[in-house]
Amino acid sequence: MDESWSDPAHLLDVVTRIISAPRPELLPRFSRELAAVLPHRAAAMQTGDCTRSPFKVTGDTTVTDAVTSAELEHLADVGVVGEAVVVEGVLAGIERTLVLLTSRPVVGNGAMLVVVPDGDVPSARDLGLAARLWHLSCTDAGQRAVDPGPDVLATNLAAASARAQTVTDLGQTQATTLVALLSVLRSARLGDAAARQTATDLAARALVDLRAVTERDEVLSAESARAAFKVLSEQLAPIVGHADVAVDLVDPIEDRRLPQDIAHTARTVTRGLVIAALDRPGTTRARASWRFDGPVLRITVRDDAPDVPDVVVAPGLTERITPLGGHWEVDTVPGWGTTITAALPLTTALPLTTAEPPELRPLDRLNARELEVLAGISEGLRNRQIADRLQLSEHTVKFHVRNLLEKLEVTSRGQAAALAHELRLEPVAVHRTA
Repeated sequence: MDESWSDPAHLLDVVTRIISAPRPELLPRFSRELAAVLPHRAAAMQTGDCTRSPFKVTGDTTVTDAVTSAELEHLADVGVVGEAVVVEGVLAGIERTLVLLTSRPVVGNGAMLVVVPDGDVPSARDLGLAARLWHLSCTDAGQRAVDPGPDVLATNLAAASARAQTVTDLGQTQATTLVALLSVLRSARLGDAAARQTATDLAARALVDLRAVTERDEVLSAESARAAFKVLSEQLAPIVGHADVAVDLVDPIEDRRLPQDIAHTARTVTRGLVIAALDRPGTTRARASWRFDGPVLRITVRDDAPDVPDVVVAPGLTERITPLGGHWEVDTVPGWGTTITAALPLTTALPLTTAEPPELRPLDRLNARELEVLAGISEGLRNRQIADRLQLSEHTVKFHVRNLLEKLEVTSRGQAAALAHELRLEPVAVHRTA
């Protein structure tokens, strides 16, 4: 490790650079800074604080292009919160030495970073520093996530809804295929019992992986209303605990799953309305509650201030609910108090002005490495020959072949080669690694 890391001023500069990065640039920025402590080829992150993109990668594309969410799900089971753990695990289809950094700060849902070391594993001291740096980054990211700006709310919710629908469709298709495969492999008319048993085990494992990915996506894109309200109560405790006003926080009666951006916005709006109520002269009591009204979450804050103001809702709070299709309901009675309700739809549609994304051509579905493998298949090369050409293992080539066949929606190498010729696949430059 560079000796400059022993200088507190240098460490503060590193932290400043990381937390000042825009959210889309957080992982690449962190990876660059981490390289001085933990040299690495690639890194993959699984986060619970980003409904739009909970799975992110950076670094060597020969690794990042082949990483799957199912692999990260398996690795999450062996990570230890607050520590850097060195394990032997599968990433990008290959078993390799990995470093897992797992953080679960007080604010937000935390994240796991899987790092592919470049060379020897660093010392325990360096690993400890990496774990602390990751925790600081996750704490800042979590804080930003629980209070998102109005410019990202609508797109986040639409993206989460679209991703959930995609996962559902994928699950139904793959589950049907795998169930059919299991039925065939279990048939008594088939020979070679050992091969049949091995294939059965693999298919069963694939079903488990698919279910895990679907369940993980649900966890990342939604949280229970009562859990979200509990977080709100903890956030308000330091404020209401020392106020002269009696504040009642009423838990939701119905415990539905809330899209994360709705949950984040509901907490932000409730905090703002409660603080405004505490600031009104004459307030002695306030009450905040969440209630489901069909497809709408109703956030209500009531106070007993006798003098009601002309403007009762801060413009900043209106900016929070408008992108989500929300609206205000205000009831003010001089001498009796004010009741303000924010009505938030639990689902949202894309704006009418949003252009439909262009439909992908078959070859557009493939990443650069898969295109290289497809080029080899179209030339009639076997897996071993393709592996030699691309400087990969034969196992990795088989992994890419399986993925590209699925993406092209074909069942054989011959069909893939025919499609490549039909679509005039251009030669792809070969990625070389040292």
